[in-house]
Amino acid sequence: MGQKWITLENILVEKLILWGIGLGRDTTGKKVLISWGAIPESVVDIRVLKNRSNRIEGQILRVVKRSPLEARLPEHFQVYGGCRWLPIPHEKQLEIKEQQMREVFTHHPEMVEGVAWHPIVASPEVYGYRNKVEFSWWKYISAREGVHDDYRFGFHESGQFDRIVNCTYCVLGDEVVNDIFTAFNAFARENRIPTYDVKTGVGFWRHLVIRRSKKTGETMVVVSVNINYLGDDQQVEFRKALKKFIGMIPVITSGYLLHNTGKADIVQGFFEHIAGTKTITEKLFDLEFEISPKSFFQTNTLWAEELYRVTGEMIRTKNPVVFDLYAGTGTIGMVLANRAREVYSVEIVPEASEDNMRNLTKNNIKNVTVINAPVEKLLEEWKKEGKTPDVIVIDPPRVGMHPDAPGILRDFNPEEIIYVSCNPATLVRDIALIAPNGEYRITDITPVDMFPHTHHIEAVVRMERAS
Repeated sequence: MGQKWITLENILVEKLILWGIGLGRDTTGKKVLISWGAIPESVVDIRVLKNRSNRIEGQILRVVKRSPLEARLPEHFQVYGGCRWLPIPHEKQLEIKEQQMREVFTHHPEMVEGVAWHPIVASPEVYGYRNKVEFSWWKYISAREGVHDDYRFGFHESGQFDRIVNCTYCVLGDEVVNDIFTAFNAFARENRIPTYDVKTGVGFWRHLVIRRSKKTGETMVVVSVNINYLGDDQQVEFRKALKKFIGMIPVITSGYLLHNTGKADIVQGFFEHIAGTKTITEKLFDLEFEISPKSFFQTNTLWAEELYRVTGEMIRTKNPVVFDLYAGTGTIGMVLANRAREVYSVEIVPEASEDNMRNLTKNNIKNVTVINAPVEKLLEEWKKEGKTPDVIVIDPPRVGMHPDAPGILRDFNPEEIIYVSCNPATLVRDIALIAPNGEYRITDITPVDMFPHTHHIEAVVRMERAS
């Protein structure tokens, strides 16, 4: 017999909290946390996944009453895991994100006493803004559901890591991205080579990654396949067919075949360049960036300009020496270079540091030094050497700073600390570690709409040394 689920009926979704989780309450007033696309003011039945002492966690089974906020979408729109907030009007999304930023400081009101809360900065584009879109090929076979589908091509279903929904139109990619997707869908079907089965490790088609410059229009495709599924002669024939096909789509300026033979459902392996240029060029402000298949680059180009504009405006020290920590490919450091005396960009990932150095040369920037090292270890070395910055800019990954880093960072006693965050929860945690006794105070907070139609929030926070 199958598992019998406990359900709760007629739960009102009061609001959305971090990560897009809906908040409701059961008949006793106990908190109910709801995943899978909750919309404020809707009434839903949920399947209980966990019943803890202080909360219930569940997922939506059915919508009993639609939210009055829910927008009616065009017929060709589809809601996937990556655009879960699509039914919520964008203006309401901005309100929700602003409120969530304020709520993360609820347990630390002293941090934001007297702070200047600036309005959320909206993305210049709401649809078609992504410069990188990753599609997946998949099988879905379920005896319990009576489903045997050997070919699916699209995105993961909301909350389902083992199920792909066939895509007909990606609202976050532009028309060119959607045209390329449609063409590859037809190409893969016509070749009659089976899609990869993650359970058995057998099959061929895995992922299609499309990277498209918003400023230059240059476009790269990466076709991820389990190349070992084909024999040597078949591989030769497939390469010929793929090159010919890519050549028939003039907008594609760079093409790669990715030999993806690992079992994990991620885009990794050996990148074989098969068509056009090896990189594409994107622009931020007046700077140019070469993007390779492995390069990290902010996925929303126009939004990135807004983020870096806000970051630069937060810095009030004139002609500073800047530590740019968790620098990635160095975009923040490059943007700040023309207003700084010197910038030290620190990043642990070697490929990202290599991209940074290549783009510094491309843009003839001389006052940025790239160091490939763990932030916390390099800070220890610099403290011993007596190196002193005027401004420290932090842009850590979602998990936040290494636990050793905040205390060392504070010891440098900079005039200003600018924290660029993609995770409000770790932002608050790290600020508490940087200034446990009020050594620095927050003066400004600007939320930035990272990706419309998703729960992601970016924020730029300015701290200054307490007098």
